[in-house]
Amino acid sequence: MKIIHNITMPLNAGKEELFAKIKNDFSLPKDVRCDIYKKSFDCRHGKIKAVYSVSVNIDTDNEHFSDIIPYEFSPKTKINLSLSPVIVGMGPAGLFCALTLTEFGIKPIIIDRGEPIEKRVSDVEKFWRGEVLKENSNVQFGEGGAGTFSDGKLTCRKNDPRGRKVLETFVKYGAPAEILTDALPHIGTDILRKIIINIRRDLQSKGVTFIYNAKLIDIKMDNMRAKKIKTTAGDISCDVLVLAIGNGSFDTFSMLLSKKFLIEPKPLAIGLRQEHLQRDINFAMYGKEADNPVLPPASYSFFHHLDKNTCVYTFCMCPGGYVVNASSINGRLTTNGMSLSERNAENANSALLVSINPASVKEAMTLQREIEERAFRVNNGKCPITSDLEKNSIILTTVRPTIMPETERTDFSKIFPLKILSALKNGTDLFHKKIFKTQAFEKPIYTAPETRTSSPLRFKRDSNSLKAVYTENLYPCGEGAGYAGGIMSSAIDGIKIAEAILNN
Repeated sequence: MKIIHNITMPLNAGKEELFAKIKNDFSLPKDVRCDIYKKSFDCRHGKIKAVYSVSVNIDTDNEHFSDIIPYEFSPKTKINLSLSPVIVGMGPAGLFCALTLTEFGIKPIIIDRGEPIEKRVSDVEKFWRGEVLKENSNVQFGEGGAGTFSDGKLTCRKNDPRGRKVLETFVKYGAPAEILTDALPHIGTDILRKIIINIRRDLQSKGVTFIYNAKLIDIKMDNMRAKKIKTTAGDISCDVLVLAIGNGSFDTFSMLLSKKFLIEPKPLAIGLRQEHLQRDINFAMYGKEADNPVLPPASYSFFHHLDKNTCVYTFCMCPGGYVVNASSINGRLTTNGMSLSERNAENANSALLVSINPASVKEAMTLQREIEERAFRVNNGKCPITSDLEKNSIILTTVRPTIMPETERTDFSKIFPLKILSALKNGTDLFHKKIFKTQAFEKPIYTAPETRTSSPLRFKRDSNSLKAVYTENLYPCGEGAGYAGGIMSSAIDGIKIAEAILNN
């Protein structure tokens, strides 16, 4: 099996035209099997083209073709089937770690501080309708992790064959097959919820134990071995411990920092959510093809260095989506972006962020806490919005904020430190010049703050064994441990940790 990349075709060309072109251009047999491996759109130079990678069931030395590297894993040692790892966290990292272990007969215990997805969805929707926040059942915490209430993007910068394994696993449990070929695959929060239930049921059928409402309180170590964990659901003994905690687990971070683990600060990002009309984004990206039904709702990306130490950039862009109240601590407020599978809402949104390089984990966590607390206090819990970062004046716009339950126009200087707010002001100006150029567009709505894009720390682990340094059986994993940033990279890291457990 070979693959060929960067085959460009007219926007409305079909598969048969694509395959005929490849066979003709590279003198392939007419009966050779071809399949679309990836599809994207090139919007540059004023004319949109479809760009394909195509797999070809043939062995050829043609320099234009390359090998497809499949995911393969075989443990280096005999597997100890009596092993019973404890995995803390039911986000993508924890679930994919458990899935991989069960493929080799290991039956882990997986715990989470929150509720099963069915109860969690109910709690979140009640909160968005104005009811009381539940600190262990919200957008951040509970079965499925924070990614469950997101756009469900499945992109990753890592060129890792495990990525294909992750996509195939999602399809196995109910995702549309298109995610295997889309260059920017996504699932949507509505489908993700169903997939999480299917994964849980399959894992339970294979002997995995799920324990909910079990927040990690302490780790009992003996000669740098994790022997037992203390949780709100009781003590649990462990021969292997995987920490797949989320990036907002501040109380757990504080507990870990009090131990003799090697933990270092990690670059942070602080910012806001910006909402534009999706039709304006479509026109900016697609021009006269903006209404072509072949094209998906348009997305964008933006990155700019303000100086050698500071950059502004967009993150987690959600076409046709919503801004959501992602708070997890009473008296604090933070936001995120979310889309349903159809991405058919009126607004597009993304995080616009400023890079921060804290000197310590404590400094990073303090900055997050102070901004979230100010955002809550300034309107007594109502979500802060503005349409003008410069003057905070009322600018008429047809863009309506989507965050719930209540909003109030706010002076963002009461939320952000001056340096961050100044960078955000510059960033919005630069963003609009790059994306819209001379095109007219409706003024956006900004919602503050976005503070949970990544973990404030990295839990150092050995590069070979992937164990936490100086420990014998503790594996930091995923986004909360500082080794991932999103659903895909978290799932990949979960697989890597499972492989390490099996090899070790």
